[in-house]
Amino acid sequence: MKIDKSIPDIIGALTEAAIEAVKPENFIPAALTRNGERLTISDVSYDLGKYRNIYIVSIGKAAYGMASALDKIIHDRLTEGIILTKHLPEKNTLGQRFHIMKGGHPVPNEGSIAGAEAILALLDKAEENDLVFFLISGGGSALMTRPFDGLDLKTYQDFSSAVLGCGADIKEFNTIRKHLDCVKGGRLAQRAAPADHITLILSDVVGSPPEVIASGPTVPDPSTYHDALNILDRYADRASFPKVIREILIQGCEGKIPETLKSNDPCYSGTADVFILAENRIAAYTAAKRGIELGFDARVLNTELTGDAAVTGTILPSFFSELGSPGLLIFGGETTVNVRGTGLGGRNQELALASVKEMSKRPGCVLFTLATDGEDGSTDAAGAFVTSDTLSEALKMGVDPDEYLRNNDSWHFFQKLGCLIRTGSTGTNVNDLTFLIRF
Repeated sequence: MKIDKSIPDIIGALTEAAIEAVKPENFIPAALTRNGERLTISDVSYDLGKYRNIYIVSIGKAAYGMASALDKIIHDRLTEGIILTKHLPEKNTLGQRFHIMKGGHPVPNEGSIAGAEAILALLDKAEENDLVFFLISGGGSALMTRPFDGLDLKTYQDFSSAVLGCGADIKEFNTIRKHLDCVKGGRLAQRAAPADHITLILSDVVGSPPEVIASGPTVPDPSTYHDALNILDRYADRASFPKVIREILIQGCEGKIPETLKSNDPCYSGTADVFILAENRIAAYTAAKRGIELGFDARVLNTELTGDAAVTGTILPSFFSELGSPGLLIFGGETTVNVRGTGLGGRNQELALASVKEMSKRPGCVLFTLATDGEDGSTDAAGAFVTSDTLSEALKMGVDPDEYLRNNDSWHFFQKLGCLIRTGSTGTNVNDLTFLIRF
């Protein structure tokens, strides 16, 4: 069967399908229904009439969309809400009951601290017979930050950047952050007590463990100070850590600083339910369905793709051997980048760049990558696409992919080739997708 669409058209159609499936305005109404004072979330029913005040605390890249979607359902019962996000909406349609704030990402800033303190102040209002909805999405770890006293923001920023660049995965990074911060590792749930609370999550973490997503601010945390210290030891000499970081973690190990929330904490004696409402798998399978509509034999092969982006990019093209024509394979997950150079890029673009040489051996094939939030690393691109002609076109221009890969400069490589994928900020975030297409 011949596919009667261009490469950009196919990339656009698959991208749109994946992203639309995990936008808050679509997945929240699908999971929540209300009949009078009875609210049902994924077959669990709640009586809103028993609560005096209902609050919304929404954190992450999808915070505005999630709050807006929930507000449409419980608008008449809502007391007050706060939204802490990366991009402020062009137009605020939520009214004065919501306080909308902007934090820093991927590295926290003063706005992240101000947002955290505003959230803590709101939770201090919550009492028995009140209900707090926590809406959590990716990016929340950086967007909401309140380092322990004695750890200044600049030290925390520099340390965060260093850990991001050393190759640690998100679970490891968040284990560290939970043990340096007043609002992570279940500490918002402790602050909300004795009010009931319900957490609705848009997952940006492979496997969707609630304690890792946005550093688990509302759920019990199985990790310890010892775990955090061991992770840091794995990536660097302990003496290279800032002194204040070492002191906090060591004091935590010695029991001088309270641990993160554990499952036997009294604050979990009331309603404290957690729901994963959308994740990478949904985006991947929706894109596959769209691929079938376009005429491809489409399959999702894996939604737990991890590892070094540069290594993964050399491996994935081998899977074209499993594809007929026309065929589509989709991988979901989140790789990491080991930063060695000074270039501009992100894990999706780095994976694509690493695939260029292998893709040159596969005529009629396309590989493209996608950050579902529309922001790969600190760039304006969501990803990039590679064809069998990308290498030859680059060499004609005097552009050496190996040189750009060594410098972690994938954005400039694909910008020169005209192969960047730009979606703009999508208002959602469920990790990354990689597509292998054979025509």
